[in-house]
Amino acid sequence: MGYYGPQLPSAFPLYQPTGSTHPIQYQPGKYPGPNQLIPVPWMPRPSPMPNCPLGLEYLIQLDNIHVLQHFEPIEQMTNFETNNRYDIKNSADQMVYIVNEDTDDFTRNAYRTLRPFVLRVIDFMGREIMTMQRPFRCTCCCFCCPSARQELEVQCPPGATIGFVAEHWNLCRAVYSIQNEKKENVLRVRGPCSTYGCGSDSVFEVQSLDGVSSIGSIIRKWNGLLSNMGDADHFDIHFPLDLDVKMKAMIFGACFLIDFMYFERSPPQRSSR
Repeated sequence: MGYYGPQLPSAFPLYQPTGSTHPIQYQPGKYPGPNQLIPVPWMPRPSPMPNCPLGLEYLIQLDNIHVLQHFEPIEQMTNFETNNRYDIKNSADQMVYIVNEDTDDFTRNAYRTLRPFVLRVIDFMGREIMTMQRPFRCTCCCFCCPSARQELEVQCPPGATIGFVAEHWNLCRAVYSIQNEKKENVLRVRGPCSTYGCGSDSVFEVQSLDGVSSIGSIIRKWNGLLSNMGDADHFDIHFPLDLDVKMKAMIFGACFLIDFMYFERSPPQRSSR
């Protein structure tokens, strides 16, 4: 589950509305009662920096982040696909961002793992500082056709595109290019031959365009039974501390496209008999 809209009045919001002057106080993964605020450790807010999009100042100070998806048992019990939610933490286990999917019920349940989506990245003040969008791509045509390849657009601040993550056809493994706002290739991501390994991590290497230099990695951690039971993925993202902050944001965005393409699982279909 994720973004709570007005159509769900019984659900307690997980963060203050955008533009709120009060910091978020919820406990990640738990639902506070009405008017109940539970302190949660957040990464100290850095000062604004020149030539850095608002909200990305956190990434300047980091060389790795953890992406923790919420486990939603209701999906397994009801066969109803819900919006994804993620907690983003640093190595000190401090919250950095919250990421909420904002996709309508029909689209989620009609297209399942192929659905187009919008992900909203929220800071501790409840402000949307980044938006990630995947358009719908028809997969009924040839898989090597450009119109069937997946793409993710990253905006920071929302409305201002900073780059794209584009899938490339490859017979054996997942391959992506990380592009700037002009769709010029800057980095590439090279995945393993198999992303369905049981009992081991799946490593997606972030490399220079020529493949010679290793820049970082996106690692989907093996979570034991949770990895097979449902969506409760855990990713570790590593990049150089001095890497351009926009490229850090793009690697961060690539993690979600990878998650939806390879590790998002639809709730099991129930027999009609």
